[in-house]
Amino acid sequence: MSLTRRTLAGLIALAPGRARASDGPLVAAASDLTGALPLIAERFRRAGGGPVRLTFGSSGALTRQIEAGAPFEVFLSAEASLAQRLASAGRAEGPGRVYGQGRLVLFARRGSRVRPAGGTAELVRALRDSRLQRLAIANPDHAPYGRAARETLRSLGVWEIASPRLVLGDSAAQAARFALTGGADAGLLPLSLALGPELARAGAHARIDPSRHSPLVQTAVVLRGASREARAFFDFLAAPAARAVFREFGLAPEGTA
Repeated sequence: MSLTRRTLAGLIALAPGRARASDGPLVAAASDLTGALPLIAERFRRAGGGPVRLTFGSSGALTRQIEAGAPFEVFLSAEASLAQRLASAGRAEGPGRVYGQGRLVLFARRGSRVRPAGGTAELVRALRDSRLQRLAIANPDHAPYGRAARETLRSLGVWEIASPRLVLGDSAAQAARFALTGGADAGLLPLSLALGPELARAGAHARIDPSRHSPLVQTAVVLRGASREARAFFDFLAAPAARAVFREFGLAPEGTA
């Protein structure tokens, strides 16, 4: 049963926080949510919650913006440690709530010599036989999915081969754009982006063995000074209507996908 308008109105009325901004609360989100979160925001609006302003980027870059005083009210990180970092610094109210389990895939557009159906084994073969000359990943210095990609390549023993061939995106979404448009032969990307209509139409993907990298425990937090509407949106992320979208984009918690 999804949140009704009456229930949502109650959440907004009871939640502490500053007065409502006319254009809606400002939400920062990891770029692997560019497909899922607008749909959730629209369901929130239709349930009576009002508009939400969404900003996407790498989780590390968004964390630094929040630490520097950016006026975000809710943050959806691609990994738990960044949310915990904000909580420890007093920027977030508590450790937050897990909203999904991130999964890494090998994606290649149609026409690429890389055959993603082979998954992890194909990644290794394509690097070693030189079919894979340009591999798109998010920048591991500030993007959790980039770090997961780097850990995977090291675990597979192909980091030395792959390193000079990497095409780094500022975020997972930019890495996906490189793989989609021909800037790379393939990409190690979030499943949530690979399931989106643009990538799904243009190519294929296969999941990477999750034991090859640290878990991507995607976590949302309410930031200090958040408005009532922002807190209501945070609560809505746990509602059945929102969880259904997360599942649709491959972000169900481990053991439920």
